[in-house]
Amino acid sequence: MRALHLVTLLLVIVGGVNWLLVGLADFDLVATLFGGQDTALATIVYVLVGLSALWQIVPFAKAMQVGETRAEANIGGHR
Repeated sequence: MRALHLVTLLLVIVGGVNWLLVGLADFDLVATLFGGQDTALATIVYVLVGLSALWQIVPFAKAMQVGETRAEANIGGHR
């Protein structure tokens, strides 16, 4: 299960970087790497990124329940 969380997190990061590039430079890295937005491979990547984002809701919800987000806010001495 940990491997699945890491893979989905990586895909969410890839999606975020892709959107950053689209927003700043009007450059779709996924489309460029896989031959255009309408290709089957690009569509698969877009779907996997979206499904990964949905999957990451589970650990996020668990973190909210146990207060991990408050612990993260205290990193570096900030309270």
